[in-house]
Amino acid sequence: MGYYTSWNSQILEPEEIDFAIYRCITYAFATLNEALQLSVDSPDLLERLVNAAHAKGTCVILSIGGWDDSAYFSSAVSTSSNRTSFVQQVIELFQNYKLDGFDFDWEYPGQEGKPGNQFNNNDTQNFFAFFQLLRYELPNAIISAAALDTPFVGSDGQPMQDVSPFGEVLDWLTIMNYDVVQSSSTPGPDAPLSDYCHNSTQPQASAAAGVDQWTRAGFPVGKLVLGVPYYGYVSNSNASTLRSRASSPSVRLQGDTDGCMLFRDFVSQGALACNTEECYGSGGFARYWDQCSSTPYLRSEAAKQVVSFDDPESMSMKAQFAKKTGMLGVIAWEIAGDTDKGDLGLAIEHGFSVA
Repeated sequence: MGYYTSWNSQILEPEEIDFAIYRCITYAFATLNEALQLSVDSPDLLERLVNAAHAKGTCVILSIGGWDDSAYFSSAVSTSSNRTSFVQQVIELFQNYKLDGFDFDWEYPGQEGKPGNQFNNNDTQNFFAFFQLLRYELPNAIISAAALDTPFVGSDGQPMQDVSPFGEVLDWLTIMNYDVVQSSSTPGPDAPLSDYCHNSTQPQASAAAGVDQWTRAGFPVGKLVLGVPYYGYVSNSNASTLRSRASSPSVRLQGDTDGCMLFRDFVSQGALACNTEECYGSGGFARYWDQCSSTPYLRSEAAKQVVSFDDPESMSMKAQFAKKTGMLGVIAWEIAGDTDKGDLGLAIEHGFSVA
C-alpha cells in the first residue's frame, strides 16, 4: 500500500502508478477548516486516481488531516452534533468520489502536536465515538487511522493501556515509523527497524517497539500496518563513518529547507546508484550500514553531509519483519518518492515473498 500526495503529482501522474505493486492507494489529503467543513486537495486529481486505480482493481482511500492540517479535529469530534456533521461530510465524499474508505491522520489526539492545534483531555474518547458512528453509517467502507509508535493518550495524558476498542472499529492502524531523527548535526536513523544495540535515545521509536506497544495495549497485530518512508534526511555533519563503498567525483545534495529528500532524488542527484542487486554510494558519497537500526546511511567527506534513509535492503527487511510478526502489511509515504524503476516498492514486494 502507499500514500499518493497531491503536491507531488507532477513527479508521478495517477495513470503512471504501478498498481501491480500497490493493492490500495491512500490519497493525501482532505482537510477541515475552522468552520469544520471538509475540502479535498486537488479534487480533479483524486477523480483521476480513483478511475486509474479502480480500472486495475486497486482500492482508493482518502486521508483526512495530516501533520499540517489537524488543527480542528478536536472540535470536529467534541460533541455529538459535531461528530454527526463530520460523519455526514465523510459520507458525501465517499459517495461523490466513489471511494473505498478513509484514513484519519490525526497523530496527536489529546496533545497539541503541531503548535496551534486544538486539543483537550477527551480527544481520544471522542475520536473513538466518531469512529463508532462512522462504522455504523459506512459498515462496508475501509476505515483506518495513522498513529505514532506509542498508543493514543488517554484523559491523563499518558499512552492508553487498553486500545482494543479501536481494533473493533478500524480495518487497520498505521504505525508511522519515520521522522525519528531528522536533519541534525548529530544524525540518526529516520526509520529504525529496532533498537538492536539498546543504545537509542528514543527506544520507543522503532518498528519493533511500535508493534510491541500497540499490541500490549490490546490492538490486534493483524490490523497493524507499518508505515515506511520513501525519503530521507540530509544533515550537514562531520559524523564518523564505517567503511567506504564507492569513490567518484563529488556532488552535494540539495534537499528542502528541513533537509528532507525523496529517495529518487538521492539517485537523480548522483549520491546513490542502484542496480538489480544493490544500491551503493556515488558522487563522493559512501554507503554504510547501521546495525543498531538496520538502516543504511550515506556520507560524503567532501560535501560534509550525512544522509539517513531507507534503501531496497532495509525496505525488504521491514517487509519481512511485518510478515513474520503477523502485521497486515506495509504502507509507504509516499509513492512518488520511489525511482521510476520502483526500486523500493519491488523490494517490499520481495520482502513479503521471502519471509
